[in-house]
Amino acid sequence: MTRQIGILGAGTWGTALGRLLTKNGHEVTVWSALGDQIDTLNRDRVHPNLPGIRLPDEMRFTKSIEEAVVGKSIVVIATPSVYVRPTLHAAREFFTPDQIVVTVAKGIESDTLLTMSEVIESELGDQLPLKIAALSGPTHAEEVIRDMPSAIVSASSDPATAKIVQEVFANGNFRVYTNDDIHGVELCGALKNIIALASGMAAGLGYGDNARAALITRGMAEIRRLGIAMGCHEDTFRGLAGIGDLIVTCSSNNSRNFKCGYMIGQGVIPEEAIRRVGMVVEGVNALHAAMQLKERHQVVMNISEGVAKIFAGHADSRTVAAELMNRALKAEND
Repeated sequence: MTRQIGILGAGTWGTALGRLLTKNGHEVTVWSALGDQIDTLNRDRVHPNLPGIRLPDEMRFTKSIEEAVVGKSIVVIATPSVYVRPTLHAAREFFTPDQIVVTVAKGIESDTLLTMSEVIESELGDQLPLKIAALSGPTHAEEVIRDMPSAIVSASSDPATAKIVQEVFANGNFRVYTNDDIHGVELCGALKNIIALASGMAAGLGYGDNARAALITRGMAEIRRLGIAMGCHEDTFRGLAGIGDLIVTCSSNNSRNFKCGYMIGQGVIPEEAIRRVGMVVEGVNALHAAMQLKERHQVVMNISEGVAKIFAGHADSRTVAAELMNRALKAEND
């Protein structure tokens, strides 16, 4: 069944998913608030940050947010998390009750502490009976756009919605599982970026595989600790959206968060490291919300707290690493 699908956001992930959906036989329209970006994509049919892959001629790019939303059975929200609310606010009059809204943005709103699906509900829910899903997992755009095997999770509190999204996105190179713990999936997607910053710092300091493995394992322990306190399902943290996404984000040179952390570990100040990455570093945006949630639910999150200290200018990465290693000894499950 061919569907009309709109994608709000023409970054690397929105573009890679647009190509995938077009190859799956759907009619795809991609919007960006950046007019020059749309002009470049229409002219060159290649995303500048995803070189070497020509985008299908059938894939449409538009400067009109109305065109990307009206008449679409599925609308994918693929902007950076800090732009999700203003984008939805600009488009809210064009949404209709029969549409499914899929968020692929990974973050937590810093002032409200809402996940992206909750931001969608708060912007659109007063006028629409919403069908919302979150699509998340270990899936770098640089690999998905090259049809390299990947697996991801379609999460929704409504099993029928999760199933539709699963069937629309899945193909022989892109395996999609369903999950009903949408907030657990979203929490993993937001907080793993903070741990990836720490992993990059460790690599930049010259530490080895042992340190990275410890950060990944203990990082997931603190994400799971917070998630359980917030009522999420423990199994979610052992799945693709949990440990799977954490592993790839903490280990890959395609990870913006890892790259940013690596430069900081080598002595680059955080502001300059963010600038050099050249794209949104979601882990930085998630830090304030993570610290607020930590306090609200009274859970221990030492790695995330250490990263927050570094970005606040209260410590450097080597000092934080020493503090983490020299804390009071404890049982692993405490």
